[in-house]
Amino acid sequence: MQTSDFNYDLPEELVAQYPAANRVDSRLLVLDPRQGTRDAVFTDFPGLLRAGDLLVFNDTRVMAARLYGRKETGGRVEILLERLLTDGTALAQVRASKAPKAGTRIQVGDAWLTVEGRDSDMFLLSLQDGFFTQLMDTHGHMPLPPYIRREDESFDESRYQTVYAQNEGSVAAPTAGLHFDEHLLEKLSQNGVDTAQVTLHVGAGTFQPVRVENLDEHVMHAEWVEVPEAVCHKIEQTRSRGGRVIAVGTTSVRSLETAAADGECKPYRGDTRLFITPGYSFKVVDALLTNFHLPESTLLMLVCAFGGYKPVMKAYRHAVENRYRFFSYGDAMFLTGRRQA
Repeated sequence: MQTSDFNYDLPEELVAQYPAANRVDSRLLVLDPRQGTRDAVFTDFPGLLRAGDLLVFNDTRVMAARLYGRKETGGRVEILLERLLTDGTALAQVRASKAPKAGTRIQVGDAWLTVEGRDSDMFLLSLQDGFFTQLMDTHGHMPLPPYIRREDESFDESRYQTVYAQNEGSVAAPTAGLHFDEHLLEKLSQNGVDTAQVTLHVGAGTFQPVRVENLDEHVMHAEWVEVPEAVCHKIEQTRSRGGRVIAVGTTSVRSLETAAADGECKPYRGDTRLFITPGYSFKVVDALLTNFHLPESTLLMLVCAFGGYKPVMKAYRHAVENRYRFFSYGDAMFLTGRRQA
């Protein structure tokens, strides 16, 4: 398949710029491999699950990773920290009138950063004194995606974060999880639905377009993943009782499928570059909750691989026609079962 096969027309006004008043207030498009699509609301979600099912969440926490500063020469600089390497070094995207050279110093508040060099399209930055975590606490902004065309506001600190976020390290939220609040999680537990947590630190590359037409030529950006042994054990238990493994978000899918590269889920800790496209054979995930994704994105390709290219693209056209809200602060989609090859 070609990258252009995953394009679709999306009116600008359907890109959600703000979250719903309450986390659970979003709509939910249900795609069933036998019954097609139907419209629902997110509060219907517990009724779509069965006792014995396992929901797998990504517990990453979004860093206040966007920083604003100035070069010694006075030029303005915008920094998006991609990955903390040590307390005082990080890989980052840097936007300035001219790409900074090695040795360039940047002031952020009272702190000074030094550009140590390049790593592909990223810059290696060092902090003169203190920790990057402290710098983000003092001067950091929530790194809203580029399609949210406003500055971050105070409520984004909580709303662009899942209620179960624990392990800090992402520069983008695992957005399928934004729809859950504590009350709904408690209801799922009362209904006999089990839960597990993996960690995938989402990188800024998740928003980058696929720049080649031939998907075989695309190089996936690396993201850090941890799938604990306890999660693999819960998956075994779920299988033994006839339950489904339901991934909350594409990041949970990529975490689980990375850990099951040889056919069964095993503990995993490290980077993943797993690129899932139609034709991929899923080894762990039985159902998927996800948001709506950008045209021609690797995330849309993953969803098409899971639910079938034609059904998913048809569902997206339905979502556009029925004025669903798209992307990070938008509505959700539940694929109740993967398409059988």
